[in-house]
Amino acid sequence: MPIDGKLRIAAVGDLHCRLGKHGNYRRLVDAVNEQGCDALLLCGDLTDHGHVDEAKLLAEALSGVRAKKIGVLGNHDFEAGKADEICAVLAEGGIHILDGDHYELKGHMVGFAGAKGFGGGFDRATLQGFGEEGIKGFVHEAVQEALKLETALLRVDAPIKIAITHYSPVRDTVIGENPEIFPFLGSSRLSEPIDHHRPTMCFHGHAHYGTMEGRTLGGVPVYNVALPLLRRDHPDRRFFMVDIPLPEGFHAPPSERPGAVVTPADLHAEHESG
Repeated sequence: MPIDGKLRIAAVGDLHCRLGKHGNYRRLVDAVNEQGCDALLLCGDLTDHGHVDEAKLLAEALSGVRAKKIGVLGNHDFEAGKADEICAVLAEGGIHILDGDHYELKGHMVGFAGAKGFGGGFDRATLQGFGEEGIKGFVHEAVQEALKLETALLRVDAPIKIAITHYSPVRDTVIGENPEIFPFLGSSRLSEPIDHHRPTMCFHGHAHYGTMEGRTLGGVPVYNVALPLLRRDHPDRRFFMVDIPLPEGFHAPPSERPGAVVTPADLHAEHESG
């Protein structure tokens, strides 16, 4: 962790990695390392067409990131029916993909809960499961994804919780997109577990032409970190960064200090301390 007692998070979604784009991520890697980030959050659509080779390329391109890499898949990552293989490839590359589960940094001070999410619309316009089987199936998918996020947040045993999705949990951050597609960009069903478990903040992608910041009805900050949106106003921006204060006196385990040289003795002491 940074010596100033803050957790530094970099977050970005919609990298849409495709073959031939390897060099495009060099500046992302360098910037994350230069800023001393503790975690790089990847908010879905990591590949462009859901091909395993695209996932392999991304894993290789991000291999130099010293921060923990944690993320969720997006709709593009399911296009070729290879989502399980993509997860396995990314895991081999040190990228932890969450799908209704969580990841805690070893100090157990911060936990990341993730699920892809799904569409369905927002607030009073949220689609209900009535009528044709196709509509019922669509709503069922949205409910299941909200339950995944609920389960993940419930399992986080850390004072600082961060939620990660691909689809938006709030209408605020999709404003700017064509209103006719709002129901396909997210769902208020995702905001229900967020407001119940009160994470510090939530990150998502998917809405390339949306709005960067919003809040749930309960006041939880939500950030849209889709790369095309981040670069709309700042062409050189590669990620969104935020610092979260840690409790006074907290010291990160040696293996979680970006750029630190960790000795076997450090790891042994970390293990013994739990």
